[in-house]
Amino acid sequence: MMEQLKSLKRLFDVGTTLTGIGMRVGAQEYLGVSVDENAYAQKLRHAFGNLKGPFMKMVQFLATIPDALPPEFATEFLTLQSNAPSMGEGFVRRRMAGELGANWRDLFQEFSLQASHAASLGQVHKATNMRGEKLAVKLQYPDMETTISADLKQLNLVLGIYQTFNKSIDTQEIAKEISDRLYEELDYIQEAHNIEQFKEIFKNQFDFVVVPKICPDLSTKRLLAMQWMDGKPALDYASHTSDLRNEIGKKLFLAWYWPLYRFGLLHGDPHPGNYLILNDEQIGLLDFGCVRRFEKPFLQAVVDLYVALRDKKPDLAVNAYERWGFTNINNELIEVLNQWANLLYEPLLEDRKRPIQDSNGGKKGWEIARNVHKQLHNLGGIKPPREFVFMDRAAVGIGSVLMRLGAEQNWHRLFEEIIEGVYTQ
Repeated sequence: MMEQLKSLKRLFDVGTTLTGIGMRVGAQEYLGVSVDENAYAQKLRHAFGNLKGPFMKMVQFLATIPDALPPEFATEFLTLQSNAPSMGEGFVRRRMAGELGANWRDLFQEFSLQASHAASLGQVHKATNMRGEKLAVKLQYPDMETTISADLKQLNLVLGIYQTFNKSIDTQEIAKEISDRLYEELDYIQEAHNIEQFKEIFKNQFDFVVVPKICPDLSTKRLLAMQWMDGKPALDYASHTSDLRNEIGKKLFLAWYWPLYRFGLLHGDPHPGNYLILNDEQIGLLDFGCVRRFEKPFLQAVVDLYVALRDKKPDLAVNAYERWGFTNINNELIEVLNQWANLLYEPLLEDRKRPIQDSNGGKKGWEIARNVHKQLHNLGGIKPPREFVFMDRAAVGIGSVLMRLGAEQNWHRLFEEIIEGVYTQ
């Protein structure tokens, strides 16, 4: 009975907040009523932040889809994860006792009941184990399965608002992909396994990437204890020398895309808070709950589209689209898809040192993306592969950090280095 009541309350809270978006869209689309979008977006961001939970992640994802939300909304919603309010000390005591037993405090030399960081599915506490090692203890919020179930029922409402005015993308696969990844993210045993996989990937390749060590004796399915890492967010270096910013940008790029193209593993949550710059300029990677696994044929098609654009091979581009599952391919659709592809691959196609986006690139990119969506709408829309959901999210996330950092590299040569000897070209 208690879970049913919580689920009903969640549906009401999320539904009420979503009504705000619907009213805003309807007012402008149907009534011509002018809305102060900046002010309204800030109010909605605050409302979503107070809701906590998986819906926050859903809205963040929508913020990366051009035209899914007004630009002012997208800008506000992308900041949600780092602003989630934490749960109180009484909650922490009850949750820790539930995971490690009534005498859980005896397992730590020190344990801060005040969260050092709060996000959408849980919060992190600083602690010291009995061996004197500093730990980050990630504690999941209670009843998250119920919360996810309630939020997923509302996700289709948000996507429905999007599709009411824009038929460019069939969102069925988007909802399925988000659902699968969210439920996976609740399993901290799986996250510990993800961490060990990434640690193995970087061990013999890049000594500048640090992945936290797990403490299995203090971890459960809902509690994850790992090595604490002291560092600063990458964006804190935005005003440092160009040489340092460029070097950090190179390391971030390799840390994200080497595991993807070499091992089929993508860290699917490139939030700025999930990578730290350590004192010796190493990259500390955090939060491995959202990891997407890709099959080699799908990634081969990604590389083939890159090669098609690089070497001007239109037939290879068509073949790549078909292998991804795009149907009813015709010349008009190919032309529109190629506009999207050129926008996505642009930094990788130019054999020169450059920022990830040239000056005014963000505004230009947004305009191109919106134009592509409008053309797709006129052509009846497309149904993108579900694999694109978190691949696009990661590309937007890491690209945003590199852009705000002001890092410059020859991204073309870095990418060629990553795919060399792994894929046919």
